[in-house]
Amino acid sequence: MQNVKKVVLAYSGGLDTSVILKWLITTYGCEVVTMTADLGQAEDLSGVEEKALKTGAVKAYVEDLREEFARDFVFPMMRSAAIYESRYLLGTSIARPLIARRLVDIARREGADAVAHGATGKGNDQVRFEFAVNALAPDLKVIAPWREWDLMSRTALNAFAEKHGIPISSAQKRYSMDANMLHCSFEGSELEDPGNEPHESCHQLCVPIEDAPNTPEFITLDFERGDPVAVNGQRLSPAALIMALNEMAARHGIGRLDMVENRFVGMKCRGVYETPGGTIIYHAHRDLEGICLDREVMAVRDMLVPRYSSTVYNGFWFSPEREAMQAFMDKAQETVTGTVRVKLYKGGVWPVARESPNTLFCHDLATFEECATYDHKDAAGFIRLNGLRLRTFAAMKKRNRQ
Repeated sequence: MQNVKKVVLAYSGGLDTSVILKWLITTYGCEVVTMTADLGQAEDLSGVEEKALKTGAVKAYVEDLREEFARDFVFPMMRSAAIYESRYLLGTSIARPLIARRLVDIARREGADAVAHGATGKGNDQVRFEFAVNALAPDLKVIAPWREWDLMSRTALNAFAEKHGIPISSAQKRYSMDANMLHCSFEGSELEDPGNEPHESCHQLCVPIEDAPNTPEFITLDFERGDPVAVNGQRLSPAALIMALNEMAARHGIGRLDMVENRFVGMKCRGVYETPGGTIIYHAHRDLEGICLDREVMAVRDMLVPRYSSTVYNGFWFSPEREAMQAFMDKAQETVTGTVRVKLYKGGVWPVARESPNTLFCHDLATFEECATYDHKDAAGFIRLNGLRLRTFAAMKKRNRQ
Protein backbone atom coordinates (compact mmCIF):
# COMPACT_ATOMS: atom_id res chain seq x y z
CA MET A 1 0.00 0.00 0.00
CA GLN A 2 1.29 3.43 -0.93
CA ASN A 3 2.40 5.78 1.82
CA VAL A 4 0.42 8.98 1.30
CA LYS A 5 -0.40 11.87 3.59
CA LYS A 6 -2.70 14.02 1.47
CA VAL A 7 -4.78 13.14 -1.59
CA VAL A 8 -6.73 15.31 -4.02
CA LEU A 9 -9.82 13.44 -5.18
CA ALA A 10 -11.88 14.08 -8.32
CA TYR A 11 -15.25 14.29 -6.60
CA SER A 12 -18.77 14.44 -8.03
CA GLY A 13 -20.74 14.08 -4.81
CA GLY A 14 -22.41 10.89 -6.01
CA LEU A 15 -22.34 7.52 -4.29
CA ASP A 16 -19.11 6.25 -5.83
CA THR A 17 -16.89 9.24 -5.10
CA SER A 18 -18.46 9.79 -1.67
CA VAL A 19 -17.57 6.21 -0.75
CA ILE A 20 -14.09 6.71 -2.23
CA LEU A 21 -13.60 9.81 -0.07
CA LYS A 22 -14.34 7.92 3.14
CA TRP A 23 -12.47 4.82 1.93
CA LEU A 24 -9.30 6.84 1.32
CA ILE A 25 -9.46 8.22 4.85
CA THR A 26 -10.08 4.85 6.51
CA THR A 27 -7.68 2.88 4.31
CA TYR A 28 -4.74 5.26 3.99
CA GLY A 29 -5.23 7.37 7.11
CA CYS A 30 -4.65 10.44 4.95
CA GLU A 31 -6.20 13.84 4.52
CA VAL A 32 -8.43 14.23 1.48
CA VAL A 33 -9.06 17.38 -0.52
CA THR A 34 -11.86 17.17 -3.07
CA MET A 35 -12.12 18.85 -6.45
CA THR A 36 -15.45 19.12 -8.27
CA ALA A 37 -15.36 20.43 -11.84
CA ASP A 38 -18.18 22.53 -13.25
CA LEU A 39 -17.98 21.75 -16.96
CA GLY A 40 -21.44 23.01 -17.78
CA GLN A 41 -23.27 19.83 -16.85
CA ALA A 42 -26.94 20.30 -16.00
CA GLU A 43 -26.44 19.58 -12.33
CA ASP A 44 -26.84 21.61 -9.16
CA LEU A 45 -23.44 21.71 -7.48
CA SER A 46 -24.46 24.01 -4.64
CA GLY A 47 -24.39 21.28 -1.99
CA VAL A 48 -21.28 19.42 -3.14
CA GLU A 49 -18.79 21.32 -0.97
CA GLU A 50 -20.86 20.82 2.18
CA LYS A 51 -21.32 17.10 1.48
CA ALA A 52 -17.59 16.61 0.90
CA LEU A 53 -16.72 18.30 4.19
CA LYS A 54 -19.34 16.31 6.10
CA THR A 55 -17.97 13.09 4.62
CA GLY A 56 -14.50 13.91 5.91
CA ALA A 57 -12.69 16.12 3.41
CA VAL A 58 -10.36 18.72 4.92
CA LYS A 59 -11.08 21.10 2.04
CA ALA A 60 -13.42 21.07 -0.93
CA TYR A 61 -12.89 22.92 -4.21
CA VAL A 62 -15.72 23.53 -6.66
CA GLU A 63 -14.07 24.85 -9.81
CA ASP A 64 -15.86 26.74 -12.58
CA LEU A 65 -14.03 25.41 -15.64
CA ARG A 66 -16.68 26.10 -18.26
CA GLU A 67 -14.89 28.72 -20.36
CA GLU A 68 -11.52 27.02 -20.01
CA PHE A 69 -13.07 23.71 -21.10
CA ALA A 70 -14.70 25.21 -24.18
CA ARG A 71 -11.81 27.48 -25.20
CA ASP A 72 -8.75 25.32 -24.49
CA PHE A 73 -10.05 21.80 -25.00
CA VAL A 74 -13.29 21.57 -27.00
CA PHE A 75 -12.41 24.22 -29.58
CA PRO A 76 -8.91 22.91 -30.42
CA MET A 77 -10.46 19.47 -30.84
CA MET A 78 -13.21 20.88 -33.08
CA ARG A 79 -10.64 22.78 -35.15
CA SER A 80 -9.08 19.40 -35.81
CA ALA A 81 -12.36 17.85 -37.06
CA ALA A 82 -11.92 15.11 -34.46
CA ILE A 83 -14.37 12.23 -34.56
CA TYR A 84 -13.63 8.77 -33.15
CA GLU A 85 -14.44 5.78 -35.36
CA SER A 86 -16.23 8.15 -37.74
CA ARG A 87 -19.11 8.79 -35.32
CA TYR A 88 -18.24 9.77 -31.72
CA LEU A 89 -17.50 13.44 -31.04
CA LEU A 90 -15.39 12.66 -27.95
CA GLY A 91 -17.50 14.45 -25.34
CA THR A 92 -16.27 12.42 -22.36
CA SER A 93 -12.72 11.99 -23.63
CA ILE A 94 -11.98 15.71 -23.95
CA ALA A 95 -13.07 16.54 -20.40
CA ARG A 96 -10.64 14.20 -18.64
CA PRO A 97 -7.36 16.02 -19.35
CA LEU A 98 -8.77 19.27 -17.96
CA ILE A 99 -10.02 17.58 -14.78
CA ALA A 100 -6.65 15.89 -14.37
CA ARG A 101 -4.80 19.17 -14.89
CA ARG A 102 -6.86 20.85 -12.20
CA LEU A 103 -6.26 17.92 -9.84
CA VAL A 104 -2.53 18.43 -10.35
CA ASP A 105 -2.79 22.20 -9.86
CA ILE A 106 -4.62 21.76 -6.55
CA ALA A 107 -2.26 18.99 -5.45
CA ARG A 108 0.65 21.40 -5.91
CA ARG A 109 -1.20 24.17 -4.08
CA GLU A 110 -2.16 21.92 -1.17
CA GLY A 111 1.14 20.06 -0.91
CA ALA A 112 -0.53 16.74 -1.67
CA ASP A 113 1.50 13.71 -2.65
CA ALA A 114 -1.26 11.86 -4.53
CA VAL A 115 -4.41 12.29 -6.60
CA ALA A 116 -7.33 9.87 -6.86
CA HIS A 117 -10.15 9.19 -9.29
CA GLY A 118 -13.29 7.08 -9.41
CA ALA A 119 -12.81 5.44 -12.81
CA THR A 120 -13.24 1.67 -12.97
CA GLY A 121 -10.60 -0.82 -14.07
CA LYS A 122 -12.57 -1.67 -17.21
CA GLY A 123 -12.96 1.72 -18.80
CA ASN A 124 -11.02 4.36 -20.69
CA ASP A 125 -11.22 7.09 -18.05
CA GLN A 126 -8.63 5.50 -15.74
CA VAL A 127 -6.17 5.66 -18.63
CA ARG A 128 -7.05 9.25 -19.52
CA PHE A 129 -6.70 10.53 -15.96
CA GLU A 130 -3.46 8.73 -15.29
CA PHE A 131 -1.76 9.49 -18.60
CA ALA A 132 -2.48 13.17 -17.96
CA VAL A 133 -1.00 13.00 -14.46
CA ASN A 134 2.02 11.10 -15.83
CA ALA A 135 2.61 13.91 -18.30
CA LEU A 136 2.03 16.84 -15.94
CA ALA A 137 3.29 15.57 -12.59
CA PRO A 138 5.07 12.21 -12.83
CA ASP A 139 6.11 12.48 -9.18
CA LEU A 140 2.50 12.36 -7.93
CA LYS A 141 1.04 9.02 -6.94
CA VAL A 142 -2.30 8.04 -8.45
CA ILE A 143 -4.81 6.05 -6.42
CA ALA A 144 -7.52 4.15 -8.30
CA PRO A 145 -9.79 2.57 -5.64
CA TRP A 146 -11.69 0.44 -8.14
CA ARG A 147 -8.43 -1.42 -8.79
CA GLU A 148 -7.70 -1.86 -5.08
CA TRP A 149 -10.82 -2.35 -2.98
CA ASP A 150 -13.30 -5.23 -2.69
CA LEU A 151 -16.44 -3.09 -3.03
CA MET A 152 -17.34 -4.53 -6.40
CA SER A 153 -21.12 -4.06 -6.44
CA ARG A 154 -23.76 -1.40 -5.88
CA THR A 155 -24.91 -3.37 -2.82
CA ALA A 156 -21.41 -3.28 -1.33
CA LEU A 157 -21.12 0.45 -1.94
CA ASN A 158 -24.48 1.11 -0.31
CA ALA A 159 -23.52 -0.99 2.71
CA PHE A 160 -20.23 0.91 3.10
CA ALA A 161 -22.04 4.23 2.80
CA GLU A 162 -24.62 3.23 5.39
CA LYS A 163 -21.95 2.01 7.79
CA HIS A 164 -20.09 5.33 7.59
CA GLY A 165 -23.12 7.62 7.63
CA ILE A 166 -22.84 8.75 4.00
CA PRO A 167 -26.24 9.92 2.67
CA ILE A 168 -27.60 7.63 -0.03
CA SER A 169 -30.03 8.83 -2.67
CA SER A 170 -33.23 6.81 -2.83
CA ALA A 171 -33.37 7.29 -6.62
CA GLN A 172 -32.31 4.27 -8.63
CA LYS A 173 -29.76 5.03 -11.35
CA ARG A 174 -30.63 3.27 -14.58
CA TYR A 175 -27.38 4.17 -16.34
CA SER A 176 -23.80 5.11 -15.78
CA MET A 177 -23.81 8.67 -17.11
CA ASP A 178 -21.31 11.40 -17.83
CA ALA A 179 -22.31 14.93 -18.70
CA ASN A 180 -20.73 18.26 -19.54
CA MET A 181 -21.65 21.19 -21.78
CA LEU A 182 -20.63 19.24 -24.88
CA HIS A 183 -22.53 16.02 -24.34
CA CYS A 184 -24.30 13.45 -22.17
CA SER A 185 -23.41 9.75 -22.32
CA PHE A 186 -25.27 6.63 -21.19
CA GLU A 187 -23.91 3.14 -20.49
CA GLY A 188 -25.23 0.09 -18.64
CA SER A 189 -28.67 -1.40 -18.06
CA GLU A 190 -30.31 -2.57 -21.31
CA LEU A 191 -27.49 -0.93 -23.31
CA GLU A 192 -25.15 -3.77 -22.24
CA ASP A 193 -26.88 -5.89 -24.88
CA PRO A 194 -26.37 -4.34 -28.35
CA GLY A 195 -29.55 -6.11 -29.44
CA ASN A 196 -31.72 -3.97 -27.14
CA GLU A 197 -33.24 -0.70 -28.22
CA PRO A 198 -32.37 2.14 -25.80
CA HIS A 199 -35.01 3.05 -23.24
CA GLU A 200 -36.70 6.43 -23.74
CA SER A 201 -34.97 7.75 -20.61
CA CYS A 202 -31.75 7.95 -22.64
CA HIS A 203 -33.10 11.23 -23.97
CA GLN A 204 -31.81 13.81 -21.50
CA LEU A 205 -30.84 16.62 -23.86
CA CYS A 206 -32.32 15.88 -27.29
CA VAL A 207 -36.02 15.46 -27.93
CA PRO A 208 -36.97 12.24 -29.76
CA ILE A 209 -37.07 12.73 -33.52
CA GLU A 210 -40.81 12.04 -33.45
CA ASP A 211 -41.34 15.03 -31.15
CA ALA A 212 -39.13 17.45 -33.06
CA PRO A 213 -40.83 20.40 -34.83
CA ASN A 214 -42.29 19.80 -38.28
CA THR A 215 -40.87 23.12 -39.45
CA PRO A 216 -37.12 23.56 -40.07
CA GLU A 217 -35.09 26.26 -38.36
CA PHE A 218 -32.32 28.17 -40.16
CA ILE A 219 -29.37 29.61 -38.25
CA THR A 220 -26.00 31.14 -39.14
CA LEU A 221 -22.72 30.25 -37.51
CA ASP A 222 -19.66 32.51 -37.87
CA PHE A 223 -16.12 31.12 -37.67
CA GLU A 224 -12.73 32.77 -37.23
CA ARG A 225 -9.61 30.69 -37.89
CA GLY A 226 -11.63 27.51 -37.38
CA ASP A 227 -13.37 28.52 -34.13
CA PRO A 228 -17.09 29.31 -33.96
CA VAL A 229 -17.53 32.85 -32.62
CA ALA A 230 -21.13 33.92 -33.27
CA VAL A 231 -24.62 32.47 -33.67
CA ASN A 232 -27.12 34.39 -35.79
CA GLY A 233 -24.72 37.32 -35.80
CA GLN A 234 -24.39 37.50 -32.01
CA ARG A 235 -20.86 37.04 -30.70
CA LEU A 236 -20.66 34.75 -27.71
CA SER A 237 -17.97 33.36 -25.44
CA PRO A 238 -16.93 29.76 -26.25
CA ALA A 239 -18.99 28.24 -23.43
CA ALA A 240 -22.02 30.45 -24.08
CA LEU A 241 -21.91 29.61 -27.78
CA ILE A 242 -21.94 25.86 -27.13
CA MET A 243 -24.80 26.22 -24.67
CA ALA A 244 -26.83 28.33 -27.12
CA LEU A 245 -26.34 25.77 -29.89
CA ASN A 246 -27.27 22.99 -27.48
CA GLU A 247 -30.71 24.52 -27.00
CA MET A 248 -31.27 24.98 -30.73
CA ALA A 249 -30.09 21.51 -31.68
CA ALA A 250 -31.78 19.70 -28.82
CA ARG A 251 -35.27 20.86 -29.72
CA HIS A 252 -34.77 19.41 -33.21
CA GLY A 253 -33.49 16.08 -31.91
CA ILE A 254 -30.00 16.70 -33.27
CA GLY A 255 -26.90 14.99 -31.92
CA ARG A 256 -28.13 11.60 -30.70
CA LEU A 257 -25.88 8.59 -31.35
CA ASP A 258 -26.15 4.90 -30.49
CA MET A 259 -22.93 3.00 -31.23
CA VAL A 260 -20.65 0.13 -30.30
CA GLU A 261 -17.08 1.39 -30.02
CA ASN A 262 -13.65 -0.05 -29.31
CA ARG A 263 -12.27 0.91 -25.92
CA PHE A 264 -8.55 1.48 -25.59
CA VAL A 265 -8.32 -1.29 -22.97
CA GLY A 266 -9.35 -3.82 -25.61
CA MET A 267 -13.07 -4.51 -25.32
CA LYS A 268 -16.06 -3.35 -27.28
CA CYS A 269 -18.68 -1.31 -25.45
CA ARG A 270 -22.04 0.15 -26.37
CA GLY A 271 -23.00 3.69 -25.48
CA VAL A 272 -25.63 6.24 -26.29
CA TYR A 273 -24.43 9.81 -26.70
CA GLU A 274 -26.14 13.17 -27.05
CA THR A 275 -23.97 15.95 -28.51
CA PRO A 276 -26.43 18.57 -29.77
CA GLY A 277 -24.46 21.80 -30.21
CA GLY A 278 -21.25 19.99 -31.02
CA THR A 279 -22.94 18.25 -33.93
CA ILE A 280 -23.87 21.60 -35.47
CA ILE A 281 -20.34 22.92 -35.01
CA TYR A 282 -18.81 19.80 -36.57
CA HIS A 283 -20.95 19.87 -39.72
CA ALA A 284 -20.82 23.64 -40.21
CA HIS A 285 -17.06 23.69 -39.73
CA ARG A 286 -16.45 20.89 -42.23
CA ASP A 287 -18.71 22.66 -44.70
CA LEU A 288 -16.86 25.98 -44.42
CA GLU A 289 -13.56 24.21 -44.97
CA GLY A 290 -14.87 23.23 -48.41
CA ILE A 291 -14.32 26.77 -49.69
CA CYS A 292 -11.45 27.81 -47.40
CA LEU A 293 -8.98 24.92 -47.37
CA ASP A 294 -6.53 24.12 -50.13
CA ARG A 295 -7.15 20.64 -51.56
CA GLU A 296 -3.79 19.15 -50.53
CA VAL A 297 -3.86 20.73 -47.06
CA MET A 298 -7.30 19.20 -46.53
CA ALA A 299 -6.06 15.81 -47.74
CA VAL A 300 -3.16 15.79 -45.29
CA ARG A 301 -5.41 17.03 -42.47
CA ASP A 302 -7.98 14.33 -43.19
CA MET A 303 -5.27 11.66 -43.04
CA LEU A 304 -4.38 12.91 -39.56
CA VAL A 305 -7.97 13.04 -38.24
CA PRO A 306 -8.24 9.33 -37.31
CA ARG A 307 -4.86 9.42 -35.55
CA TYR A 308 -5.64 12.69 -33.77
CA SER A 309 -9.06 11.39 -32.69
CA SER A 310 -7.64 8.13 -31.35
CA THR A 311 -4.98 10.11 -29.50
CA VAL A 312 -7.68 12.12 -27.71
CA TYR A 313 -9.88 9.09 -27.10
CA ASN A 314 -7.00 7.08 -25.66
CA GLY A 315 -5.98 9.80 -23.23
CA PHE A 316 -2.85 11.24 -24.84
CA TRP A 317 -3.93 14.89 -24.81
CA PHE A 318 -0.71 16.00 -23.10
CA SER A 319 1.51 14.02 -25.47
CA PRO A 320 4.14 15.30 -27.90
CA GLU A 321 2.31 13.72 -30.85
CA ARG A 322 -0.99 15.46 -30.05
CA GLU A 323 0.77 18.78 -29.63
CA ALA A 324 2.59 18.31 -32.94
CA MET A 325 -0.62 17.36 -34.74
CA GLN A 326 -2.38 20.32 -33.12
CA ALA A 327 0.24 22.67 -34.53
CA PHE A 328 -0.52 21.40 -38.02
CA MET A 329 -4.28 21.50 -37.46
CA ASP A 330 -4.15 25.10 -36.24
CA LYS A 331 -1.90 26.16 -39.13
CA ALA A 332 -4.40 24.63 -41.56
CA GLN A 333 -7.23 26.59 -39.93
CA GLU A 334 -5.72 30.04 -40.45
CA THR A 335 -7.95 30.66 -43.48
CA VAL A 336 -11.13 29.04 -42.12
CA THR A 337 -13.06 32.23 -41.49
CA GLY A 338 -16.58 32.87 -42.69
CA THR A 339 -20.27 32.19 -42.19
CA VAL A 340 -22.33 29.05 -42.73
CA ARG A 341 -26.12 29.02 -42.96
CA VAL A 342 -27.49 25.78 -41.55
CA LYS A 343 -30.88 24.09 -41.71
CA LEU A 344 -31.94 22.20 -38.55
CA TYR A 345 -34.70 19.67 -39.05
CA LYS A 346 -35.77 16.31 -37.57
CA GLY A 347 -32.36 15.28 -36.25
CA GLY A 348 -30.45 16.55 -39.29
CA VAL A 349 -27.94 19.35 -39.83
CA TRP A 350 -27.79 20.58 -43.43
CA PRO A 351 -25.47 23.43 -44.42
CA VAL A 352 -27.26 25.30 -47.20
CA ALA A 353 -24.99 28.30 -47.84
CA ARG A 354 -21.51 29.44 -46.97
CA GLU A 355 -19.30 32.46 -47.59
CA SER A 356 -15.79 33.53 -46.64
CA PRO A 357 -13.38 36.40 -47.30
CA ASN A 358 -10.80 33.63 -47.83
CA THR A 359 -12.82 31.60 -50.30
CA LEU A 360 -10.92 29.58 -52.89
CA PHE A 361 -14.08 29.07 -54.91
CA CYS A 362 -13.84 31.00 -58.19
CA HIS A 363 -17.10 31.54 -60.02
CA ASP A 364 -15.33 32.31 -63.31
CA LEU A 365 -13.57 28.93 -63.18
CA ALA A 366 -16.54 26.90 -61.95
CA THR A 367 -19.22 28.34 -64.25
CA PHE A 368 -20.67 26.43 -67.19
CA GLU A 369 -20.75 29.70 -69.09
CA GLU A 370 -17.87 31.04 -71.17
CA CYS A 371 -14.74 31.74 -69.10
CA ALA A 372 -11.80 33.81 -70.34
CA THR A 373 -9.43 32.51 -67.64
CA TYR A 374 -9.70 28.81 -68.55
CA ASP A 375 -8.64 27.22 -71.83
CA HIS A 376 -10.33 23.85 -72.38
CA LYS A 377 -7.47 22.81 -74.66
CA ASP A 378 -5.11 22.76 -71.65
CA ALA A 379 -6.93 19.69 -70.33
CA ALA A 380 -5.58 17.57 -73.20
CA GLY A 381 -1.98 17.79 -71.98
CA PHE A 382 -3.06 17.30 -68.39
CA ILE A 383 -4.93 14.11 -69.29
CA ARG A 384 -2.11 12.86 -71.52
CA LEU A 385 0.51 13.14 -68.78
CA ASN A 386 -1.65 11.79 -65.98
CA GLY A 387 -2.78 8.91 -68.17
CA LEU A 388 0.80 7.93 -69.08
CA ARG A 389 1.11 5.30 -66.36
CA LEU A 390 -2.28 3.81 -67.27
CA ARG A 391 -1.25 3.43 -70.91
CA THR A 392 2.08 1.94 -69.86
CA PHE A 393 0.37 -0.57 -67.57
CA ALA A 394 -2.13 -1.53 -70.29
CA ALA A 395 0.72 -2.10 -72.76
CA MET A 396 2.49 -4.41 -70.29
CA LYS A 397 -0.66 -6.52 -69.83
CA LYS A 398 -1.10 -6.75 -73.61
CA ARG A 399 2.50 -8.00 -74.03
CA ASN A 400 2.00 -10.64 -71.36
CA ARG A 401 -1.12 -11.96 -73.07
CA GLN A 402 0.68 -12.45 -76.37
